[in-house]
Amino acid sequence: MTETTFPAARTAVLTGAASERGIGRATADRLAREGWNIAILDIDGEAAAVAAKEIGDKHGVQALGLQTDVSDEESIDAAIGRVEAELPPIVALANIAGISSPRPFMEETKEGWERVFAINMTGTFLVTQRVLGGMIDRKLGRVVSISSISAQRGGGTYSKVAYSSAKAGIIGFTRALAREMGEHGITVNCIAPGPVDTDIMGGTLTEERKKEMSKDIMVGRVGTVKEMAALMTFLMGEDAGFITAATYDINGGLQVS
Repeated sequence: MTETTFPAARTAVLTGAASERGIGRATADRLAREGWNIAILDIDGEAAAVAAKEIGDKHGVQALGLQTDVSDEESIDAAIGRVEAELPPIVALANIAGISSPRPFMEETKEGWERVFAINMTGTFLVTQRVLGGMIDRKLGRVVSISSISAQRGGGTYSKVAYSSAKAGIIGFTRALAREMGEHGITVNCIAPGPVDTDIMGGTLTEERKKEMSKDIMVGRVGTVKEMAALMTFLMGEDAGFITAATYDINGGLQVS
């Protein structure tokens, strides 16, 4: 199979990208800066619309923000249907939507466990499956999902067993899906961030908490959303066509694989 050139008019879909302080928002902004049209799918439809407008106006690209529940198949189908109808072809998907779970295992409930998996794991499955049809038809696509250092270390940051288990599932999902999608010119990768100052860590990190979390990090600090976005954007880009089934550690040396 020969290398495929990206079309000038192309769209990246990002789930969970409405939060001003999140990895998704930073990634959407960086992609738009590089000429991508943007679709932000988020449970907070109003915030998604605001984020899309700000990014579109700032970078002069088409941007669409849609209320989407990634655990609901009909909601996903409606949102992707609009993206396909209103924006250029979808070339990249970033699975970023996720929820944390700091509840200890013996206090976890079946409902809580299933909610974590519904958003973090099943949501990734549903959105990816819906988007892949067009990618397969065009023989071109990039899928990048967010796992976590928690999947590799068994927690130890903020969330516990449910979250770590779901994020471990993302790694297996990535590797197996990459094996099926290679023949279609589609790459599938994931990143495993260490501690990053986002709201999924239970709110804005205080300087004291950052210092505590940085004790065992080789570079001596927590990560930034801009650093996560830089890696995500690269893996979604044209130059990453020979990278697939990979899990990229981005943790400042906290976990050495």
